Amino acid sequence: MVPRYSRPEMSALWTPAARFAIWFEIEAHATEALADLGIVPKSAADALWRWWATSPAIDVAAIDAIEAVTKHDVIAFLTWVAGQVGDDARFMHQGMTSSDVLDTCLAVQLARAADILLADLDALLAVLERRAREHKRTPTIGRSHGIHAEPVTFGLKLAQAYAEFARNRARLVAARADIATCAISGAVGTFANIDPAVEAHVAAKMGLRVEPVSTQVIPRDRHAMFFATLGVIASSIERLATEVRHLQRTEVLEAEEYFAPGQKGSSAMPHKRNPVLTENLTGLARMVRGYVTPALENVALWHERDISHSSVERYIAPDATITLDFALARLTGVIDKLLVYPERMQRNMDKMGGLIHSQRVLLALTQAGVNREDAYRMVQRNAMKVWDSDGALSLLDLLKADADVAAALPADDIDAMFDLGHHLKHIDTIFARVFGSA
Repeated sequence: MVPRYSRPEMSALWTPAARFAIWFEIEAHATEALADLGIVPKSAADALWRWWATSPAIDVAAIDAIEAVTKHDVIAFLTWVAGQVGDDARFMHQGMTSSDVLDTCLAVQLARAADILLADLDALLAVLERRAREHKRTPTIGRSHGIHAEPVTFGLKLAQAYAEFARNRARLVAARADIATCAISGAVGTFANIDPAVEAHVAAKMGLRVEPVSTQVIPRDRHAMFFATLGVIASSIERLATEVRHLQRTEVLEAEEYFAPGQKGSSAMPHKRNPVLTENLTGLARMVRGYVTPALENVALWHERDISHSSVERYIAPDATITLDFALARLTGVIDKLLVYPERMQRNMDKMGGLIHSQRVLLALTQAGVNREDAYRMVQRNAMKVWDSDGALSLLDLLKADADVAAALPADDIDAMFDLGHHLKHIDTIFARVFGSA
């Protein structure tokens, strides 16, 4: 966890104090259920909740000091609580194993982290929709392989991003549901020393579902899918960030990150306005994706459990969620304040002498009865002259002067093939598919 790339709400979820608080709730709810079953005295559960309602903050340092001796974090926690609550605390953890606490706690933390990330995605989607509608009919050149292709609109670029992040939101909802399971099944998961009703009670109280079949741990395919989903979201962040970076290049300059008063782009060159935020997002996306492989490797544990997954998850759970939370918020800010230059977009479209309309002429020639190969050859030989002139020549003028083209198409028909509006005629249809018909 790097403070520079952390936000308070998500970071607070992963503090030791927050973790111990969840541990206590799990243990107290389990004791409560055991009391309902008549296995432990009701006074034991009451004593735990009474202490919790009046207790000062959890003493993390004291628990750490006990762990330094016991070499076991859950035992250290139980020992410290017992010292605070007194004799009634001996009924805590009856029939449970450490993983019941650890895995259920992690499920709670990941579900809560997902809720924060879903709120982040909602904020991003709102900004993407607003800016997409703002530039719904702002024409710009579409590029394939980085080369001018045919016109699109800047709003369409943002609508594509909206649709992608909407899919990511649905994926995260599914991943949250998958990860939010509770296991209070005891050693090796057989419920030999604890009733399944305890698990059901704890699950209901903690906002989880019961794990249908656990070993001594919750199966790690759930976690693998969760972190894989975070990796996909990170890749979508990088895709949009890379688009902005390309558009901000000096030779393109169709859009750029907001440059605040007093901001400086370079320690050496005062003229620089660099895409530092989107470059940062590219790096953060790499980090989040980097946590996916360890999560996948955690799936293959030995028999009913080992702890090879434990150290991995202590790293990747806080780091991946905190980093992605920060990245989503940063991307939202970038799109919200993005500077867009329609005039530069138009100049760039006009730069190559009308080459962007070549396909329409090709299709018109085939419709006029010209063999496709011949039609392609006619258009290409004129297009290459424009290309070699760096746009100084006009494809429209060359086509009109080409005897073969003129024999197949009247001049007015050729003129009609250079209508920019033709490329934008279905923008409303696409927007309705993405945002609905409103």
